[in-house]
Amino acid sequence: MKRFLLIALLASSLSGCGYNTLQTQDESVKASWSEVLNQYQRRADLVPNLVNIVQGYAAHEKEVLLGVTEARAKVGSIQMTPELAKDEAALKKFQEAQSGMQSALSRLMVVAEKYPDLKANDNFRDLSAQLEGTENRIAVARNRYIQEVKTYNVTVRSFPSNLTAKMFGMDVKPNFAVENEKALSTAPKVDFGKK
Repeated sequence: MKRFLLIALLASSLSGCGYNTLQTQDESVKASWSEVLNQYQRRADLVPNLVNIVQGYAAHEKEVLLGVTEARAKVGSIQMTPELAKDEAALKKFQEAQSGMQSALSRLMVVAEKYPDLKANDNFRDLSAQLEGTENRIAVARNRYIQEVKTYNVTVRSFPSNLTAKMFGMDVKPNFAVENEKALSTAPKVDFGKK
């Protein structure tokens, strides 16, 4: 009888500990991180086809094409795993590589503007539309991940679930950081002067 009372007392004290909530939120963070990786992989898969099409029209733009190829290689060299999201330094390195890829693709699109025949190419237009859609998907996936991490981190830091989190080694997770945060606080300069 004492054993039964002890088990009942233990079970009732654990009901508000937050363990199940922490587990559910941790799984939500992992799932949303997987979606972020999925969208980045989709973008990386589009790049070689886009580079090949541009190369056919703008072969003398080797510097830009090489930049895109190198950015893709850098992104590909980073092991994209759920564990990556737990390490703040690795997450920062991952973000820098993805930022480099986005910058290189932006330069590639500027080059494409110089070639009307390239812009008229059906394959280029299709890949450009897919790339634009993928960039939007990346933004949505990152936002979902940020929200899931926020929810999890609040639970990890709130009482009494913070005691359970500490007991089971569940720490606050790092989140995406804004690049050039200082630059964002400066208003852009607009010049409507004549060309």
